[in-house]
Amino acid sequence: MVQATPTTTATGADDLKGSANGARITGASHLDNRSGPGPEVMAASDFEGEDVVNAQGETLGDIQEIMIDVRSGRIAYAVLAAGGFLGLGEKYLAIPWRALTLDTDRKCFILDIDKERLKNAPGFDQDHWPSMADERWATDIHSFYQAAPYWQ
Repeated sequence: MVQATPTTTATGADDLKGSANGARITGASHLDNRSGPGPEVMAASDFEGEDVVNAQGETLGDIQEIMIDVRSGRIAYAVLAAGGFLGLGEKYLAIPWRALTLDTDRKCFILDIDKERLKNAPGFDQDHWPSMADERWATDIHSFYQAAPYWQ
């Protein structure tokens, strides 16, 4: 089950900032150094290859792509490569951006989902991507991860 994870603000208070509109940010390390980009504004390419773990600390895979809804300018999905070995047999998963938490201390994303449930998640292979603009497909994906659709 995907749950909102509080973030720590500069004042030390817990905050759900981003939970309604994007990925959450957690960790104190982003408060220490405010020079340069990140973590509030970052290049999409910075996320490619980043690990995704669950709340139990188990590695789920790594980010392959960031998908942007061009018309709205919003990040729609992170494409997670899960399973496989050296790129062979990998299952790709469209993870709603709102379902992720960027952990600046551990330098990874957290997806609060059990590894067994993720194995049953709707996915695709690198040669057969779904039509991510299909509203029915998108609604089903957001429902699976219990994340509010990015277009709402």
